[in-house]
Amino acid sequence: MPHDKDLTHWHEPSGNKKAGFGEFRKQPTPYDAFMESEGIPVFRDIGISKVQNLPLFPWKRTGGKGHFIQLLGTETKWGCFVVEVPPAGALHAQKHMYEEIYLVVEGRGTTEVWQEGDTKKHVFEWQQGSMFSIPMNAWFRIVNATNSGALLLAGNTAPNVLNMINNVEAVFNNPFVFRDRFNGADDFFKAKDEIEPDPVRGLAMRRTNFIPDIVNCELPLDNRRSPGWRRVEPFMTNNQFYYWIGQHEHGRYSKAHAHTSAAILICVKGKGYTYSWPERVGEQPWATGQADKVRRVDYEPVGIVSAAPGGARWYHQHFSAGEDPLRLTAWFGPHNPGRDPGAPGAKHTDYTAMDVTEGGTSIPYWMEDPHLRQEYESRLASHGIATRMDPSWYLKPEGVEAKKSIDGPVGAAG
Repeated sequence: MPHDKDLTHWHEPSGNKKAGFGEFRKQPTPYDAFMESEGIPVFRDIGISKVQNLPLFPWKRTGGKGHFIQLLGTETKWGCFVVEVPPAGALHAQKHMYEEIYLVVEGRGTTEVWQEGDTKKHVFEWQQGSMFSIPMNAWFRIVNATNSGALLLAGNTAPNVLNMINNVEAVFNNPFVFRDRFNGADDFFKAKDEIEPDPVRGLAMRRTNFIPDIVNCELPLDNRRSPGWRRVEPFMTNNQFYYWIGQHEHGRYSKAHAHTSAAILICVKGKGYTYSWPERVGEQPWATGQADKVRRVDYEPVGIVSAAPGGARWYHQHFSAGEDPLRLTAWFGPHNPGRDPGAPGAKHTDYTAMDVTEGGTSIPYWMEDPHLRQEYESRLASHGIATRMDPSWYLKPEGVEAKKSIDGPVGAAG
């Protein structure tokens, strides 16, 4: 056993002593090393009020300027960055062996997509609020149509692939063509509005590779997070990367609910704030003197917040605090509800949409910490906004008793 941490020779421990240093030396993952090698900084925290505030730095690989984002809780789960396309210019053409989606934060332009060996390029136009997906390992080039910078927010599965393969060249210079991800159809990037039930939970899903405007598009009624909550899941380019678009009505807020890390909430319309705290703290952290364990992020378009920043299960609760409805898109990487741990075909419940009184992880309004309602109503009043929370929602129903929350799946759900 080494006598000190600088010794390089191995010795077995003597007597009943234990081998090793007695502590872990945290090593960077291959994806961490990749981000470091790209020459732009990495933002690490629970959230940020708007990504437009991140300073941008020249990014040689892309030909633009950028900033990596690794919100707490997403490490090794999925990657994120912002990139600016030069005025009246374009990013370098590239391809890569991971999934990638884009949300246009500012500007307008076009994207060209093609497969290796193709003579025809698919070209589609985008604007502020557009969302699109790049097919796996297809060539693409993002072009700015204006004389000012265009800013895009991207999410991808780069950490999953790089951490497994641990070879940058294999990821960015692989010749395999995924015809099942990009078949060359003329309408491949044509927006589609049809709604169908998703195969996992029967929630509203839109099978399309491009959405022109997620800020104002129609959303089906859902009601699972708050009264009047609307929501849809886009399904793009046969991705495992999971995301949805949802909206709370103005003057209302969601029930707190708990699941593990992976989910990032991105505000695209309105203003709001999110509270997050470890599930072990309980349903009423202020009332039990544990408010110091609660994290808060205030945001506007395009602000982001980690729903569960500390591993294990965290409660998180989202508040619409402006005159407009609070519209969010949530990105999970490949950690979708259908990928929860368990044997194939195992039965799970939609536990984040079930109240704790039903064995789920959602806190009904009548069980939540009174501080939340008091603060919310005070904030709205100070801005001349009327609350639209029905007082009856805070009354305990007759005959209802709290049940123990399910152990349930540990994956993130939304």
